[in-house]
Amino acid sequence: MGASVHIDEQELKRGLTGLVVAVVELIKDTLRAQALRRMEGGSLTADEIERLGRALMGLDAAMESIKVETGTAEAVASVRKGLDDAISKMVGGLLEPAMSPRGSLP
Repeated sequence: MGASVHIDEQELKRGLTGLVVAVVELIKDTLRAQALRRMEGGSLTADEIERLGRALMGLDAAMESIKVETGTAEAVASVRKGLDDAISKMVGGLLEPAMSPRGSLP
């Protein structure tokens, strides 16, 4: 008979929640960067900037609360590091194709 596999359901839930929270944080970071570009470009009114700032701060607080309530801060940090590293490599490959593994192929 084969060896049995033990799956810790709580750890699995925590890991999945950490992944979801990390992806939402990436989306939030993208929204924040887009808002800054629009603000610097002058396409937002002062009222829109204020509302956007409040919404992003509220989202930050909600995400931190979720991490505390679910005990997923470490899982989120780990997933974010992996995703951030992958994105950096991908962007670096796009900006400098000769440096990427595919860019060095004939």
